[in-house]
Amino acid sequence: MSAIKLVVFDMAGTTIQDKKEVETCFAQACKKTNLEVTDERILALQGYSKIHVFKLLWGERLGDSHPELKEKANFSYDVFTEILENHYHQSPILPTDGCLETLSFLRENNIKIALTTGFYRKVTNIILGKLGWLDGLDKNHFNTSGTSIIDLSITSDEVEKGRPEPLMIQKAMKIFNITDPKEVINIGDTPSDLQSGVRAGCRLSLGLTNGTHTQEQLKIYRNDGLLSSLNELKAVIQPLI
Repeated sequence: MSAIKLVVFDMAGTTIQDKKEVETCFAQACKKTNLEVTDERILALQGYSKIHVFKLLWGERLGDSHPELKEKANFSYDVFTEILENHYHQSPILPTDGCLETLSFLRENNIKIALTTGFYRKVTNIILGKLGWLDGLDKNHFNTSGTSIIDLSITSDEVEKGRPEPLMIQKAMKIFNITDPKEVINIGDTPSDLQSGVRAGCRLSLGLTNGTHTQEQLKIYRNDGLLSSLNELKAVIQPLI
């Protein structure tokens, strides 16, 4: 079987520390726009495109054919983006445990690194910019300089459908001229991350249990392994290089 050529990482909760900040911002937006939703429901939808989540939640409350569905979903989403952008502008942003070491290991072994996210481009760039991870990326967020810590950033608003669909992974494969999904590992901390990797046919679709979801919450979804942190990823990849 071919060696691994690409690892696709989620952002918040996987490569970027997330101590329920996204959930908190989402809950605040729901409260401000009178969208009643439980914390458990919010958690279950982590990793999905956020505009899709608001359409889904308002549809559950009003019915999918309600004439005000789109307007209410867009309003909730607009409030959420304002809260989220303010949060990331004002708050420290840190890599997760083992992230930088893992990225360095992949770079040393000529394995491409792609970040995918349920966020939209503007807030993604706020995060990447504060980390210094935009350095070396071109206008398409591709590492043409060879100096960036990552090789590619893809957001859910840059594909037709976000997670759990596999389109972000498939876009990364196309950019790197990879046709065999068995040369790709996908890793994230949410059920939708796992599902997108499985649907893409990745060699491994791995879950992280130190992000937004615990091992108990992730183990019920199809996966190829659950890791307690990115520190454990090197041992998984080494035999596959």
